Amino acid sequence: MLFPLKTILIDDEQLALSRLRRLLEKHPDTFDIVSEAKNGAEGLVEIDKHHPDVIFLDIEMPLLNGFEMLSKLTKMPLVVFSTAYDQYAIRAFEENSVDYLLKPVENDRLMKTIEKIKNITQAGNGHSGNFNPYSENLLRLLEEMKPKKEIFSLSVKSGDRILLIPMTEITHFEAEEKYVFLNTLDGQKYLLNYTLTSLEEKLPKHYLRVSRAGIVNSHHIKEIQKHFNGKYVIVMRDRKASQVTSGSTYGDAIRHLLDN
Repeated sequence: MLFPLKTILIDDEQLALSRLRRLLEKHPDTFDIVSEAKNGAEGLVEIDKHHPDVIFLDIEMPLLNGFEMLSKLTKMPLVVFSTAYDQYAIRAFEENSVDYLLKPVENDRLMKTIEKIKNITQAGNGHSGNFNPYSENLLRLLEEMKPKKEIFSLSVKSGDRILLIPMTEITHFEAEEKYVFLNTLDGQKYLLNYTLTSLEEKLPKHYLRVSRAGIVNSHHIKEIQKHFNGKYVIVMRDRKASQVTSGSTYGDAIRHLLDN
């Protein structure tokens, strides 16, 4: 990135927009304000048109809020959130965006943001191509915020029939070579047409990936036994008291279960 940074301001409050512009125009060597937008939908148009280096983004806006707008971007600029709502100034966005500013924006607080932007940009100038250390984390966070569709059952084939297995009866999933199997409380085992990765993306949060070959329903865990090399043996509450061995790199997920 080269200074001054191409900058877009996105806010549905004209007074807030004008105030932010006045403050940023005091730093012409750092910011070149190329456009403004009054909502997320306009913001998408202006970002596509100007390809900014940095955007100052309100969160609560009509049509598309700030988070919804960001989720539609294919290339992420540096993002500074501005909001009047303290509840949005949460640690996750403090860590994954460049910064956040509470309205009304004060010059002293803005100076700290400018310093952060300069540090990030200078670090990026030592790398090839566009360098934004926050983009990947922010995109991942936005993806995690998307509500998962609630699912109540999974369909499996049994001979010529298609059965609907309630999620409440599923204890765990296991991969064997190229196949993935669903296991139930009554000890039944069914072949699925899913990969474990695709299952992991659609299952509720209480289903936990514990190895490359296993996902367990934490609601149906009977006990957890320490194994060797940082692994655990998870005993399920099904008719067969099935045992699922965790992978050594999944220890944090298991320990999180033990702490709860």
